[in-house]
Amino acid sequence: MGLVRCLAAAFLLLLPGLSTGQRVVTVQKGPLYRVRGSHVTLWCKVSGYQGPAEQNFQWSIYLPSAPEREVQIVSTVDPSFPYAIYTQRVRSRGIYVERVQGDAVLLHITELQDRDAGEYECHTPNTDERYFGSYSAKMNLVVIADTLSASMVPQVLTCAEGDVVELTCEVSKSTAQHTHLSVGWYHLQGAGESHAEEVLTLSKDFVLRPGPSYTQRFLAGDVRLNKVGNTTYKLSIGGAKLSDRGQLYCEAAEWIEDPDETWKDISRKQTGRTSLVVMSQGRDLSVDITAAEASLSEGDTLQLNCMVGAQKSSSRHFQVLWLLNGVEVARVDPHGVLIWEEEYEERAKLGQLRAFKQSNMVYVLTIYEVGLKDNGTYHCSVSEVKTPGDFHTIQTNLSSGIQVNVKPIAGLGLHATLRSRIATVTYGQSFELVCQVSASYTLEEVPTSVGWLFQPSPPTGHYHELVRVLPSGTMAWGAAQPHFQGKAQLTKAATSFRLRIHSATAAEEGMYQCEVEVWRRNTLTLGQPAATARSNAVGIKVVRPESKLQVSTKESSVEIAGGAETAIECRIVFAQNNSQFSITWYLLPPPPANATPLKIVRVNYSSILEYGAEFSSPAQKSRFLSQRVSSNVFGLRILSASPRDQGRYYCVVEEWCWLADGWYKLGEGASGRTTLEFKLPERELHLEKTNHSISAREGEEVTLHCLLRGARPPAACLSATWFRGEESGRARPLLTLHRNGAIEYPQESQAGRLHLRRPAAGDFSLTLRSVEKGDAGVYHCQVQEWQQQSEGKDWALQASARSGYTQLTTVPPESTVFSRICSSPPLLNFILYLPLVLILLLALAGFCWYFRLRKSKKGNVTGDQLMELQGAEEVKQT
Repeated sequence: MGLVRCLAAAFLLLLPGLSTGQRVVTVQKGPLYRVRGSHVTLWCKVSGYQGPAEQNFQWSIYLPSAPEREVQIVSTVDPSFPYAIYTQRVRSRGIYVERVQGDAVLLHITELQDRDAGEYECHTPNTDERYFGSYSAKMNLVVIADTLSASMVPQVLTCAEGDVVELTCEVSKSTAQHTHLSVGWYHLQGAGESHAEEVLTLSKDFVLRPGPSYTQRFLAGDVRLNKVGNTTYKLSIGGAKLSDRGQLYCEAAEWIEDPDETWKDISRKQTGRTSLVVMSQGRDLSVDITAAEASLSEGDTLQLNCMVGAQKSSSRHFQVLWLLNGVEVARVDPHGVLIWEEEYEERAKLGQLRAFKQSNMVYVLTIYEVGLKDNGTYHCSVSEVKTPGDFHTIQTNLSSGIQVNVKPIAGLGLHATLRSRIATVTYGQSFELVCQVSASYTLEEVPTSVGWLFQPSPPTGHYHELVRVLPSGTMAWGAAQPHFQGKAQLTKAATSFRLRIHSATAAEEGMYQCEVEVWRRNTLTLGQPAATARSNAVGIKVVRPESKLQVSTKESSVEIAGGAETAIECRIVFAQNNSQFSITWYLLPPPPANATPLKIVRVNYSSILEYGAEFSSPAQKSRFLSQRVSSNVFGLRILSASPRDQGRYYCVVEEWCWLADGWYKLGEGASGRTTLEFKLPERELHLEKTNHSISAREGEEVTLHCLLRGARPPAACLSATWFRGEESGRARPLLTLHRNGAIEYPQESQAGRLHLRRPAAGDFSLTLRSVEKGDAGVYHCQVQEWQQQSEGKDWALQASARSGYTQLTTVPPESTVFSRICSSPPLLNFILYLPLVLILLLALAGFCWYFRLRKSKKGNVTGDQLMELQGAEEVKQT
């Protein structure tokens, strides 16, 4: 796609110029023939226009069934422009417009459909003062079938060094239009390699072109490509080398000449891969493979042993590959580390597969519960390396093949295999899963149902059924993942079932399986299928597109006079055409106060402003304005600039993109610094510059002096700003007295504690009321003299000066007996509760004394009465 954009942009720039003032719209010359399912681009350019440099474009189509009726597709300015039949494809970016430059665009159709054939019109809305010229242009697009095919018999070829290797590729097409073919062979060094090396290609112009590594061998006649039949192409590699080991495949491309006399590849097809094993001569490495049992039934256990024979094998290092039908299953590296191929990883996690290094001479592969997919010919390939971490092999040997036959239980032999062309898709991209079913009988003759299962990422432990297609063709949607119903498309062709997911989002990331059920006709309504097979699991990962944002990092400087207006520029060098941007402006104050940048203002992708704490006052907001100058240039305007605005300015650009289900941040970049310097006047104010050090007790009032000496012009106005330095070294403004007499407080909460004397006598002293501990620091003031040049003109800075520094130290409040008591809770509690305790003790003592006194009196009365009774008794006896 990058090459297409580059060529299209270059072509647009080379279009002949037109007379100024007469608008002309030009589109790609037609008719264009493109195959179904391919990615198509159509360019459109406007010239001779008036108005802004960035023009808008609208694309429509006139279908062959209604050639007079305009059907609107997509617009760069109006989101509601597309008709209903195109709305979903535009939203999912199946159809979109890419801006190559301000007056040129590309229309992208990512997956061409039959219904996309017709006459396309590119229209540019008028921005001219009057209508003059053409405002639209048309071209035809024809959709044709993809008839290109390329095939090669998959196999494992084993040869010795110096042998001749021959491979054949069948390539055919049946396109009605005049097209050319190109056929090429490519080499992959290893099974895990992703970069293919070109061996030899027959171009569309019938020219043979060797790859860089095969040029000398081609010139020597050892590498040849011949057409040996109407559709057969044969590659011959003479004098096979160890470097030829790996995988080889064939790729065919079909080319058509467009009306502009350029050739376009409209279809490409790759064959399966053939594994080539080249054995070195004169080595002592031997490899053998055995099986405990080669004829098995479904559910049995298969164990394969790979034996390595070599002299002094214990001190040598081997890597072993297990192959099934020439395709790698697993490998054991010289350290004994096991690596499964992707399609076997899930079975290995479930404990169905096991491979390990028993010794340096014996390697074991075990498959528990074998199925029909495990049928085939097994090999083990052993490569010797110098050291365990060495990627270059000394020699490689391949074992003979052992045929393993798995018999289906009950003779049904139902088997399902799930595949996907891609495992990683980008947000908004579509992907397709193919469930291929095989059996020991003709599936078309029996009722069949298929269910699609899904386990989201991260795994939840079990699969949810998305949908099941019953033998009658009825679809039953599952309730666990309802959002799939609006995004999934199901199709069936013979024994192949397909699930296509449109506009992928994070919700569709996870593992997929298909489950096939076969029914006997006489038991179709009884609820029990005759056979069931569940496929392997296929993982789909959904990722965000990569950010291609580039921001200019060029450094610059600006010098202005006080009171003037200036602008800082932030330029985007490159970004995706559909991105939106958030811009944040920062200021790095002059040294030494440059440790942390100050945030000025942020404008997000929705144009919502957010000012930083230092610039949130109404006066600051009115002076710092962020604006968009053009599609890729942003500016920060500073009105009535003053020396305190000096420093280095830069912007941070965030790239945001709508990805099917929401806005996502793709990346960010910082611009270069723009240094803002002031051209100060030669005359300087006479401001007291003596440094002072004072202390103040917390809660008291303190005055910091700032005195201006000497006479001033009668029409001059003064402004002053007080600063306090912090531990970080940054001096933050406390208040500003503007030349019109208004006072600005960056922190409104401090307004009641700060008092500034009026400058009638040149006294700008600052009084801090009720000093706090946090007021400690270094203070200074800056005074500026302004003069209006003439009536109605701007004010210009005539002179400026900074005072000396005053170090303020805060002291805790004076300690008294009462304050000590109040500051000590235990002592305060003791003093408060002591009188109460003493009163209680005195009351208790009085009560005890009273009780004892009363008891004593009662005892005396009782004794006197007894004496009187005894006397009376004596008289009576007498």
